[in-house]
Formats: sequence, structure tokens, C-alpha cells
Amino acid sequence: MSDDERLRKSQPDEISKKRKFVGKGVFYAELNDFLRTELEQECTEAGYSIGYAGVIVRNTVTKLEVIIKATKTKHVVGEKGRRIRELTRLVEKRFRTKQDVALFVERVHHRALCALAQAEAVKFKLMDGLAVRRACHRALRFIIENEAKGCEIIVSGKLRGQRAKAMKFKQGYMITSGEATNHYIDEAVKHVKLRQGVLGIKVKIQLPYDPEGLMGPTKNLPDIVEIKEKKPAAWEDKAQLETGYAQMEQGVYGDQAMPEAGMDEQYQDAGYPEDPAVQYDMGGQPQETLGGGGAPQPDPMQQQYDPMGGQAAPMQQGGMPEFGQTPGGPSYGYQ
Repeated sequence: MSDDERLRKSQPDEISKKRKFVGKGVFYAELNDFLRTELEQECTEAGYSIGYAGVIVRNTVTKLEVIIKATKTKHVVGEKGRRIRELTRLVEKRFRTKQDVALFVERVHHRALCALAQAEAVKFKLMDGLAVRRACHRALRFIIENEAKGCEIIVSGKLRGQRAKAMKFKQGYMITSGEATNHYIDEAVKHVKLRQGVLGIKVKIQLPYDPEGLMGPTKNLPDIVEIKEKKPAAWEDKAQLETGYAQMEQGVYGDQAMPEAGMDEQYQDAGYPEDPAVQYDMGGQPQETLGGGGAPQPDPMQQQYDPMGGQAAPMQQGGMPEFGQTPGGPSYGYQ
């Protein structure tokens, strides 16, 4: 046994993540091309298209779900589901899947905003012999009238004569760079095989902003600035001022008016205890009584300040000294 065989046996059979994601991408691309080719062969008359708009693959543990998006689902399902059963068997044999394959069909509600469906429509118009300008202008008008922000159609190849050239048709608003192109721009490419050669059709559609997410992305463009209405200040809001005045008129007691009572009754209603030792005179100044009938206590502010502890002589109450006398010393009068 060689070293390579030993190394291969020693390694686990698990596939790497890189191979797994690459395999999913290759499977999606091959399935998309296979279904597009099969459904295009269903055209029995000129200028007719099923409107194949892509495929969605959902891979579960037991089942492989494939959702086909088309503008005309009746022809994809077939009579009594016959055509979709044929497509299911073809997918199983073509890709040899170990899981059960289930095919579903979903209708495209806004076909004017689907670039793949519009490119296919332009393709069948050119195959029907319609002029390039007329076919592109007709598709452009149909797309813009159905609320698309902008559209661009480029047809390149041998349009007239032996020299190849490109014709571009644009209308509306179109962004070409930035992160918003991944969400707002729907792009598709189709090829038309004519007698003089192969023509290429490239369709780009800018979707409109839709908060519900039915016709376009829910996230707005980054250059769209929404200016909200300025709210008035509290002192400028008339409704708030009227509400505040009404509350002030109602008072503390709500809808009832404030009772006309004295201070004692208000304190009693509020729950504060009443001190029987405190009496109020007419001036409103309290006078404390000891035992109910003692002499009133002197006011401490009326007592003289004595820093010597009672040893200093009291200050005379004679008023201001006369002229010619020195306070605290002999008098020297002038004759």
C-alpha cells in the first residue's frame, strides 16, 4: 500500500466547508440553466414565453425543495400536474440526488419589476421579427409605467449589417455603485440566436422602495434624508398649557374644589398630629407653656451677649454720649 492510499484512508470522509459551499453554488447554477432550457422549449407559438423568473432551492435533511418562479404557472404545472411531475423525474435523474425532490411553482405578481422575465419577453419579440428599437421601447414603457424607478436595456450584436454594435435604451433613475445596488438593482442577461448571429440582451431595473417588501426592498436608499416635523416646546404647546391650567384649577383634590378651611383643619385632614402644647396667638407666633400656665420664656435674641460669663458690668442704656465726652474716660470740656 502506497503512502497516498494510507493518507487517504487515515483522513475522515467529511467534506470541507469550502467544498460544500462551492458544490451548492454549482448545483444552483446548473439547476437554473437546466430549468430555463426545459421551460423555453414549451413555446409552441412565436412571441410566447412562460416568463421563467428564477428558482429557489431549500435543502432539508430528508427533502430537496425546488420552487420555480414564473409569470405563467399554468403551463409549468401542466394538465393535472403532468408537466411538473416530468420535471421532478428529470431533476432526479440529471443530478442523481439521494434525497426526495419536490417541485413547486410560484407566480411572479409584479412581472414588470422582474428583469429575467422582461429580458425573455424582449428575446421572443426579436425572434418574432420585431425591430430592435420598437421591442426595446415597448418593454421600457411597460416597466416604467409599473412604478419602477428606472430601467436600462442594452442590445448588442449584429443588429443591422455585418458590423456589430450596441444600442442602449435608458429611462428614469438608476444607481450603479454602492451597497444599495445589491438590493435595488435587478439584472438579467439573455441571448438570442438569429440568422445573422447571436444578440445579447441585458436588462437592469431599479426597484422602488416599499415598506411592506412586496414590490421592492424595505430599506430606503442611503442618500434619502427624512426631515421630521419639529415638536413645539412645552411652554409653546397650547394643548399642554391648557391641560396644565386645568390641573391647577382642579387643585390637589382632583375635580373637587379645595375646601375653605383653616390651617388646623387642613392639617387634620392631611393626617398630621396636632400638638396640644403649642398655642397660636393672633400674630401667628407660638408660645410654649409648661404645665399649662407658666410664665413665658424670655426671648434669647433679647438677652445681652456676655462673653465674660456674667462678670462684666452691664452696658448703660443712656443712649449716645453727649458732645465733649469720651466714652469710658474723663471728660475734657472746652471753655
